[in-house]
Amino acid sequence: MSSTTFSYEFSYEAFRGNVNFPTGIFINGQFSAGFNRTTIDVVNPSTGKVIASIAEGTAKDVDRAVETAHRAFETSWGLKVPGAERGKLLSRLADLMEKHSDELAALEALDNGKTFTWAKDGDLKASIGTIRYYAGWADKIHGQVIETHEDKLAYTRHEPFGVVGQIIPWNFPLLMMAWKLGPALATGNCIVLKPSEFTPLTALRMCSLINEAGFPPGVVNVVTGYGNTVGQAISEHMNIDKVAFTGSTLVGRKIMEAAAKSNLKNVTLELGGKSPNIILNDADLDQAVNWASHGIFWNHGQCCCAGSRIFVQSGIYDEFLRRFTAKSQSIKLGDPFATDSQQGPQVSQIQFDRIMGYINSGKQDGARVHLGGERHGTEGYWIQPTIFTDTRPDMRIVKEEIFGPVGVVIKFEDEEDVLRQANDTMYGLAAAVFTQDITRGIRFAHRLHAGTAWINCVNSLHPNVPFGGYKQSGIGRECGEYALNNYTNVKAVHVNLGQRI
Repeated sequence: MSSTTFSYEFSYEAFRGNVNFPTGIFINGQFSAGFNRTTIDVVNPSTGKVIASIAEGTAKDVDRAVETAHRAFETSWGLKVPGAERGKLLSRLADLMEKHSDELAALEALDNGKTFTWAKDGDLKASIGTIRYYAGWADKIHGQVIETHEDKLAYTRHEPFGVVGQIIPWNFPLLMMAWKLGPALATGNCIVLKPSEFTPLTALRMCSLINEAGFPPGVVNVVTGYGNTVGQAISEHMNIDKVAFTGSTLVGRKIMEAAAKSNLKNVTLELGGKSPNIILNDADLDQAVNWASHGIFWNHGQCCCAGSRIFVQSGIYDEFLRRFTAKSQSIKLGDPFATDSQQGPQVSQIQFDRIMGYINSGKQDGARVHLGGERHGTEGYWIQPTIFTDTRPDMRIVKEEIFGPVGVVIKFEDEEDVLRQANDTMYGLAAAVFTQDITRGIRFAHRLHAGTAWINCVNSLHPNVPFGGYKQSGIGRECGEYALNNYTNVKAVHVNLGQRI
């Protein structure tokens, strides 16, 4: 079955070059059309115009990918390939990503809308760093010898699941792919991965790099398609033993339900957030303003750990708001490929409408639009950086994840009050506090109900530091040594050395 292809000439200030690569289903190291031979249009969010067509996968394509992955696991991957060799392949993949970093960054900017500068300096560096980090772990996956008594040898093995399903979102397409591929491949698993249908281009380009790096066919398989077909098929597949998902809490519940109703597969979920950013009276105000802006407007607000609830102590509230307003007004919205652009469009019409719905809800509920609150331009999916004040805790813009460039600034008086408000949420992905008293900062960090607590920074992530949520923000951890636990079963082995009955 022939595959669709993507050809594009980049002729922009930040990047110039031609790309041409297949955009079909990637199974067993080869591209092909989906079972139904239908396609999905990919849209440039800056203009709202179609730029590519990709193969539309189906449940039958997932079946084929799973079968191929199982065959690869039994014959050419898993524990049949030493960890040192798996590490070499991951290192080669990181080298290829680095070699093609401009091209990959351009693809991220094109179908996601993030600026080329951020994609290259942020997403690409972090993605390459993640793959390199797990390359180093591949030959260090081991168990323990456990003392019992002299007539027994007891030890554990950390064995790969076999075939794992991975479903990644559209906000950080390549980085989320790296977060999933790295630990799964390092521990010896084979993969069936579904990228978002909105932002599939880097995942598909990565398939060719995976081949070039020398991974055996069938170790990594990518099935493009919609969540209610391909995503559901992965979640409920009886021959997939583990599924990892990054996305909304609503979809996470559906995946967990499908996993439970099928073969009770192991589940890792990295879900939504409504993160508090607490700025105390003694904070370095200029730094707090800069980090708060980064916290909410980075990646156009399309970040699960965005600091969207900004709590400011009363003693500095007015001055903070003045400076934060000026900082927000200085953000340059523009062509993602212009070197001076700081914010691009939202990813899709669906997301644009969702964010504008929240903005309208805030207006109707009586919150004050301090800044922004409208679309930007006349084409594409652009939204102005938006700040609400004079909110109430029961407002949707305060309680629910918006996933856009919309923040609420809330005045507070004392520590106990702000901690109560900060923890009054169903989410628990991240939180931040700004203070020049490090003891106070650590005390806050320990009392915030979140998987990540930042002191005097926001949205600062590293491949060797775990990331994940409390409460309805997820199950398990991405990144660091902790992520390796997501992809292995622990087997206890008992060897009788002389005990007789």
